[in-house]
Amino acid sequence: MKPAASTSWLEAGLALVYPPVCQVCDVERVSSEQGYVCDECRKQVHFIEPPFCKRCGLPFEGDLTTPFECSNCRDMKLHFSSARSAVAAGEVILEIVHRYKYQRALWFERFLAELLIRQAVPELASEEWDLIVPVPLHPTKEREREFNQAVNLARHLADATGLPMNKNIVQRVVPTGTQTLLSRENRQANVRRAFAVSDRRPLKGKKIVLVDDVLTTGSTTSACARVLRKAGAKEVCVWTVARGL
Repeated sequence: MKPAASTSWLEAGLALVYPPVCQVCDVERVSSEQGYVCDECRKQVHFIEPPFCKRCGLPFEGDLTTPFECSNCRDMKLHFSSARSAVAAGEVILEIVHRYKYQRALWFERFLAELLIRQAVPELASEEWDLIVPVPLHPTKEREREFNQAVNLARHLADATGLPMNKNIVQRVVPTGTQTLLSRENRQANVRRAFAVSDRRPLKGKKIVLVDDVLTTGSTTSACARVLRKAGAKEVCVWTVARGL
């Protein structure tokens, strides 16, 4: 079953079992068109606006008017040209992403895709890009989870931009553990050899948009960008829904 159809069935089932209320606060009335997130909870979601690090998109509180690079990027060898995220990974967003990924709360997908599309589409339209590639899960983890959130979000972005998406061109060949509790150095080591390209031909000279749900240090997306660049991609940028702070 296609993800869009699957999500529609889930929304229909949710409407039968639960009252039409926000699935975050369980108070305000909402509809599926609102992604089951009410206006009050949406007010707690903060879109990332300048100033932010020109490399990884980390937001900065201040009055900077010139481009800057954060200390995290200065200390790391990153293989993407830039990374941008739609919103800051605050409490509401982290709860929604966690439930979406680990509890199969697929009715949140529309809301998360909406955030990504709102911020990414205008930015991507300012340059020419060739292909959207989601960050892959290892097959074992994808079987356990029964879906890859990056693929689903990338598909929404592809539909909104008109860019083609290829979910098979990069594979995760090492079943790395979770990155959540690791230091920056250990995150880098954890994913250093995690990815491989299955077919170099579609990548030669192409500008790639790499999509994932959350970016923290950039270790995972950088490792993925590295194999894309080695396979011939001209440039790789990263877009995620949320940016860890």
